[in-house]
Amino acid sequence: MPTLTFNDVELHYEERGTGETIVFTHGASWDQHQWQPQVNALSNSYHTVTWDVRGHGRSTLPAGKVDARQFSRDLIALLDHLHVKQAHLCGLSMGGHISLQTAIYYPERVSSLILIGTPYTNSFNAFEKWVLPLNRLSSRFIPMSLLAFMQAKTLSRFNHENKAYIQKAVRSIPHERWIRLWQAISRMESGEQLQTITCPTLILHGEHDSMIMRQQIALHQLIPHSTLKIIDQAHHATNLDNPTQVNAEIRKHLHNLIYA
Repeated sequence: MPTLTFNDVELHYEERGTGETIVFTHGASWDQHQWQPQVNALSNSYHTVTWDVRGHGRSTLPAGKVDARQFSRDLIALLDHLHVKQAHLCGLSMGGHISLQTAIYYPERVSSLILIGTPYTNSFNAFEKWVLPLNRLSSRFIPMSLLAFMQAKTLSRFNHENKAYIQKAVRSIPHERWIRLWQAISRMESGEQLQTITCPTLILHGEHDSMIMRQQIALHQLIPHSTLKIIDQAHHATNLDNPTQVNAEIRKHLHNLIYA
């Protein structure tokens, strides 16, 4: 697997195909293998890039406090490394928020956004403001094996094959590393900057995704030039639960932009 060394971090990535570039960024505690159904379907028409966000998968994480702004800097460093001037960014959950922040801070590098089950704030309402501090605290005491079990059980309802992947990805992260990562990820905030996004944006939401449902309509309303689509029979692991519909929506989005 190719690597990029940037700011004392070794980032692992893979690329396939030729054409316009789509960069896929995975969810928190997962890794780039989350996107295998999309790479298999789209790399015959596009240049697909997947990567392990710092601290996830095979990518390293320096000691000390994690700065969430570094995630989007890493993504730009990856584009520079691949000599890609502009790309379509697709992400799920944390990966969607990283893609979102990349479009905010580096708009000239982003052709369009595809946001799947993406939060734009961790303080959307009173519930989040109350629960997330408790969640950060509890993460210090929940073993990765238990976190992996809970995630796999919750997110395998519509595709039972998710279970083995989620268990393996979550268990691969050392607990000490996860605590530092989650402290940063769970504080990412972009609400005040959403209206500055100018690129075409496709928002995909799993119809049974109770984890992020409350933010999706607001996200659509706040981002100009955005479109919201519901993915049938899907929870938060939306691209794995219903890859056929997700792939079709991505294809349609890209086709309309490229060949309009």
